[in-house]
Amino acid sequence: MSYKLFIPGPVAVSEKTYRAMAQPMIPHRSPEFVALYRSIQTGLQTLFGTRDAVYLSTSSSWGVMEAALRNVAKKKVLTCMNGAFSDKWFDVAQKNGLAASALRFEWGKPVDPAALRRELATGLYDAVTLIHNETSTGTMSDIRALAEVLRDFPDVISIVDVVSSFSALPIPKDELGLDVMIAGSQKALALPPGLALFTVSQRVLDRAATITNRGYYFDFLEFQRNHELGMTPTTPTIAHIYALQSKLEDIAAEGLEKRYARHARLNQTVREWGFAKGFKLLPEARYGSLTLNCFENTRGLDLVAINQVLKTKHQLVIDGGYGKLKGRTFRISNMGDETDATIAALLAALDSAM
Repeated sequence: MSYKLFIPGPVAVSEKTYRAMAQPMIPHRSPEFVALYRSIQTGLQTLFGTRDAVYLSTSSSWGVMEAALRNVAKKKVLTCMNGAFSDKWFDVAQKNGLAASALRFEWGKPVDPAALRRELATGLYDAVTLIHNETSTGTMSDIRALAEVLRDFPDVISIVDVVSSFSALPIPKDELGLDVMIAGSQKALALPPGLALFTVSQRVLDRAATITNRGYYFDFLEFQRNHELGMTPTTPTIAHIYALQSKLEDIAAEGLEKRYARHARLNQTVREWGFAKGFKLLPEARYGSLTLNCFENTRGLDLVAINQVLKTKHQLVIDGGYGKLKGRTFRISNMGDETDATIAALLAALDSAM
């Protein structure tokens, strides 16, 4: 059975994107690949809000998230934790043999800038991890307020996961002064999973040069050396890069401001539907994600049964809650290529299923 995904990733992929992926293969050490790689740099730099290189990694975003720790952490890592995915970063740091501390917040609460400042002021840390948009709870922390804190600690490298917010709203890396920004193909870019995109500051490259156990596959210096040649360190997923080139064309045609406005509008449409049905957001509304809504299941609905109806009768699916929130919350994505019409169809199907 095929059905359309309205979960927080992967999301639905367009026929145009699939056609782009089906282009003939080219050697990854060829002039043709160099031209392909370089053709997408300007568009990616615009989306990341940076003048730095944007690297492509054939991996999940977690590959680069782990790599960032290995490339920059020497003293101690502070992991800001407010949901399932940000919580995982603490475990990743420890499994890499790094000293780490957890700055914990209740699931559904944003990372508090004042608490971040207090912890960094101890001088214990040289790296900090943040997830901008915690998809497990639909909570978006105030990245500008957090960046303002981070700028006061120049010896601390900031590693920021923007996986589920990238390209749906502006997150200007250079203006904010962030060091590592990591995105993925399967969220708002609406590509299949398998490609991570990231950009780093010169401070990161300088720090990486002082660390001897960076490994090879995810060595940031290898990414930079190959980037200068218009290549990736190892064989990339060329089909994804064709798809990314096609998606950047779509984004340029729509226009960034219209793209941002569309995501905000569709998010609000779903939010208002939920409120009208008697649900409430898990996070405080002002910290609610703009790419998905995480509603508390205040009506005690059988989410498994509702999803079964959505699949069989409407060929759609939503998410029935993640981790310890499974069944207690449900999540509806509005990211990627969704339109007013597709969101209206989803909400009508939900009304019917309920």
